[in-house]
Amino acid sequence: MRKVCVVTGTRAEYGLFLPILKKIKESKKLRLQLVVSTMHLSSEFGSTYKQIEDDGFLIDEKVENLLSADTKSAIAKSTGLATILLSDCFTRLQPDVVLLLGDRYETHAAATTAMLMNIPIAHIHGGEITEGAVDEQIRHSISKMSCLHFVATEKYRQRLMQMGEKASRVIKSGAPGIDNVLNFQFLKKRDLEKELNWCFGELSALVTYHSETLSDKNVGDEVNELLDNLLHTKLNILFTYANADDSGRVINQSLEDFCQSHPKRFKVVKNLGQLRYLSCMKHVDLLIGNTSSGIIEAASFNKPVVNIGNRQKGRLQSGNVVNCSVSTLTEGVKRACSNSFKQKCSTVVNVYGDGQSAALIIRELEKQAFSPIKTFVDAGE
Repeated sequence: MRKVCVVTGTRAEYGLFLPILKKIKESKKLRLQLVVSTMHLSSEFGSTYKQIEDDGFLIDEKVENLLSADTKSAIAKSTGLATILLSDCFTRLQPDVVLLLGDRYETHAAATTAMLMNIPIAHIHGGEITEGAVDEQIRHSISKMSCLHFVATEKYRQRLMQMGEKASRVIKSGAPGIDNVLNFQFLKKRDLEKELNWCFGELSALVTYHSETLSDKNVGDEVNELLDNLLHTKLNILFTYANADDSGRVINQSLEDFCQSHPKRFKVVKNLGQLRYLSCMKHVDLLIGNTSSGIIEAASFNKPVVNIGNRQKGRLQSGNVVNCSVSTLTEGVKRACSNSFKQKCSTVVNVYGDGQSAALIIRELEKQAFSPIKTFVDAGE
């Protein structure tokens, strides 16, 4: 059997991997190897490796690489530590291919390690653009280290071929997160309210806000302005934690303080898990923040999204997104809640696929030939 080693470091990324992991387990030609790292092993971020185990997956290796600080220097050191520890993991596991998703620093560490050990890499969600975060450079770098690509749209496929990737090795699979939207049995609103000890109310929002890692703005001032603007709306808001990125802890502490000061309307949760997160997405009136799920998954719910700042700038949108800055957030929320915009959202078609991504990815992993040797394809060839 072909050994497929999946490396995951965050709750969100694991949720996107989930339909693929299930199908790898079902495959008669593939054997799953699961390596869990970074935020999954941190109590500060909810020790989400426990959710992975509760979902019935065997964790082959746990990589404790996350430093407690969230400075740029600490992120670089966490990346270096992941590289060292993953080299030992790959030596023990001897995978035939390493399967990676997205654009985080521990993902880059996994790609670098696999490349230097001559282990072929398959990469999901390449070819995308996010101008406001260092993820942009990480994503393209991982693409150049990978021998097989699963992209979400035809535009992203063309972009990877523009980067010299061979057409037959760039597969338009759609986004695996859409598989979850179409296949999950979502929790009822009243059950969510009971679990979360929070009420959706007449008008509610799900908010996830991460730091713009390429911005020179003061993150503390930015998040305080964001929260002040949200306070002056009529929304009941459920917040989720920011990632373990540069200044992520500044955001999370601000969220905790804010919600403690206004407990009737606002609630912050470290980790909702994929089912509860998507169930909340289904039941709230709109999403607010700068997370990729607002750009990718939310359109499958025909849900209005207020996208803040430049973190997602460059990603294709499906017509359900209002783009704004922190300073114009109030106007953005007002537009997203308008009857005309909600009517527009009700008819959008998600450009990121139809929920069949995982099945296509598994078929390709079963049949494709893998080699660490790559040929650069010049334009016109």
